[in-house]
Amino acid sequence: MSNCKKDHTDISHIMDELPIEQGGAGRHKCAACAYERGYCDGNNRIMHIDIKSILENLPTSQAGSQRHKSAHLAYIRGYYDGLSDSYSRQ
Repeated sequence: MSNCKKDHTDISHIMDELPIEQGGAGRHKCAACAYERGYCDGNNRIMHIDIKSILENLPTSQAGSQRHKSAHLAYIRGYYDGLSDSYSRQ
């Protein structure tokens, strides 16, 4: 997978809240991209999630506030935020 080239400064405050994780399936993956994917999935109320596949297909990142952050937890946080926002649309 390629290196992440996105500017994630708009969600750096969320990345700052996530714990450090230096192992597992999300190692060196872009936690900010994981958050954005989770947000989209939650906002669209996706019901079947293959978190392993999602994490494996994220771009890598060693930059910015997402460095060494848990991509797994970032996805879950994004899903929660997206799902919460989807209810405000009703």
